[in-house]
Amino acid sequence: MNRFRPIPAILLMTGLAMCTSPAENSTPPNAPAQLVFEGNNISLIYDGAAILTLATDLPQSAYSVKELNEERDGKVSYLLTISSVNGARMNITGRINAGKESFTCEADRRIEGTQVVRHTYGLSHSLLNRAVYDRHSDWLLSADQSYTSASLRLEPEVADTAGISYALSMTGNEVTFRFRPRYYQKHRGLDYYEPWNYQVWKEPVAGWCSWFAYKTAITQENVMEATDVLAETMKPFGLEYIQIDDGYQQYGGAPEAWINPNEKFPSGLGSLAAYIRSRGLKPGIWTNVAVHDSAWACSHPDWFVRNEDGMPASGRWIGYILNGLDVEMHDSVITPVYSRFRNDGWNYFKLDALRHLLFEGYNSHSGFFSGGYAEREEAFRNVVRRVREDTGRDNFLLACWGVLPGVVGLADGCRIGNDGYGYTALAQYNSFNNVVWRNDPDHIELTPLEAYRSCMATSLTGSLFMVTDKPEVYRTDLIDPARKSLPVLFTLPGQVFDLDPSRSAFLDRTTTEMSGSGERESDGSRTSPFDLFMLELNLPWERWCVLGRLGEKEESISLTDLGLENGKEYLLYEFWSDNFLGTVTDTILFGKINPDFNCQLFCIRAVQPNPQVLATSRHLSCGAADLSEVGWKDGVLAGKSQPVANYPYTLLIHEPDGFESPDISISGGRMISEIKTNNVRRIILENGDGGPVTWNLNYKRSGLN
Repeated sequence: MNRFRPIPAILLMTGLAMCTSPAENSTPPNAPAQLVFEGNNISLIYDGAAILTLATDLPQSAYSVKELNEERDGKVSYLLTISSVNGARMNITGRINAGKESFTCEADRRIEGTQVVRHTYGLSHSLLNRAVYDRHSDWLLSADQSYTSASLRLEPEVADTAGISYALSMTGNEVTFRFRPRYYQKHRGLDYYEPWNYQVWKEPVAGWCSWFAYKTAITQENVMEATDVLAETMKPFGLEYIQIDDGYQQYGGAPEAWINPNEKFPSGLGSLAAYIRSRGLKPGIWTNVAVHDSAWACSHPDWFVRNEDGMPASGRWIGYILNGLDVEMHDSVITPVYSRFRNDGWNYFKLDALRHLLFEGYNSHSGFFSGGYAEREEAFRNVVRRVREDTGRDNFLLACWGVLPGVVGLADGCRIGNDGYGYTALAQYNSFNNVVWRNDPDHIELTPLEAYRSCMATSLTGSLFMVTDKPEVYRTDLIDPARKSLPVLFTLPGQVFDLDPSRSAFLDRTTTEMSGSGERESDGSRTSPFDLFMLELNLPWERWCVLGRLGEKEESISLTDLGLENGKEYLLYEFWSDNFLGTVTDTILFGKINPDFNCQLFCIRAVQPNPQVLATSRHLSCGAADLSEVGWKDGVLAGKSQPVANYPYTLLIHEPDGFESPDISISGGRMISEIKTNNVRRIILENGDGGPVTWNLNYKRSGLN
């Protein structure tokens, strides 16, 4: 039986006219949506606003509406099914209204087709999208997959300070909408995910870490040399941070051992931070929560978890275990270190050994905690929270290591895998990135085998980007893939489920783990069946995509599986080899991967009837990081480029047959050369200050004056 809930017309009109934009820090209800029928219009009301409005082209007698409300273990699901009578075709149009942090996405794994790890820069228009996720209120509204409603489309329509609306259209005989409030918190099991109380870090995070370059042998001179070299070779391209890792501190773990470094850092940490800043970079520092000084621990037993004898207990890797429930410990141990570092100007904080604090520490000494796991996790979060408070929300905090749900809402980033870079983890926690926190796949080593692949995967996903080589590497050609991968754009996931769930399925293990040695079930792993990573670029002047291929599991892919229009003509360009591959209308054939790069990056742009930008040499986004105001009007292709000062910059223009060579004018730089090969004109520019270069290409059609 259909149940329609009438509401006052004034409320309905208000709800239909607004985008959902709850007050900052307001807590959205964990409650189903409410169905409203008004004439031939269908609406769903949640938290006082209409999040979905629909209309059909059939009379009410020609279709039925059914509802289902269900709650299990706090997971609320509301389903609305609209079916035509006797299977008649119907057209449904409408709008989804959501908050200003919302985005279009896939809600569930596709029934068929090649699977690709998807991220987007700007709001996605992909044909794969069947859902809108509202991050601020943590709700997901999706349309179930169905062969009868394959034509469903979602398009971002209006965005303003109040929120974003999305146009919806569908042709078929049945569609089911599924509303899930508290999606990440309840349905994904992240108890501490309260996005109405915190923002994700939206600025690029790219830098150098000393760990794999020097390990614990790091010295002040090493850091200063790396700072000098990177300020010259990488800072102009987008690298910002210099982070010192393990090896600067004295033994023990007492505050003085952190604040006053060992003899390898004679000028002190404040002086080193000032030096890094003087070179235009931001200083970052590693710390951990382990304590190994037994005399100091025994002199302050109340600050530590204690054994049956009342003495500080210890565990492997963690040493003596800080008691996160003790306020005096926070005031005496944590605040002196992190408030000092913050005052000294450190801007990036890597907080290590957190898994050992929880596993070998609190979980392994559960008898100390009378309140069970809830109290153990409270102690854990108290430690991270105090570090967060003392470092400040204006500085970046990285939780390390392993995926720990207890740091959600407190850390800006999380190391999602084991020691050493692993791009496969980016397919295992793809839905967390820049929604829950920023994923850290660990530090990139610029080796001949891995440099291109690691840099590409990290940049395409908008993840934490940290290189970790000795300074001499940054004066070799191995620096090229890192330069072309920076800056890292702020991306959003194209899927709100993990493409490879083999690791995130075990997140609840953190409540019972007692050993953090080596890889755990929930850690991002070294292997994954997925090696295609796609980034959609949505700029005011054009939309296109780039597709990274990191292995040869897949030999081809259809445009449909990329969310593009099958039958439409697209330009295809391979970025690393600088090779224009022609046009495609249905399937991309990848070919063999060149061992010089160990990966491929395809730029895919819809063909226009006039000359158009194919790509630029500056950035693997093929223009999103360095182009603006691009447009074709009255026979002129014009735009602005942002090259790196004193580095050649190539602008690649695709010219259809019938267009004569253009008159080229450049402002803000100079043209070094230009040449046309196979419908592609390569224009090489340069300027000396890194400012914008305006270019105009004035074309004439062949045979016309």
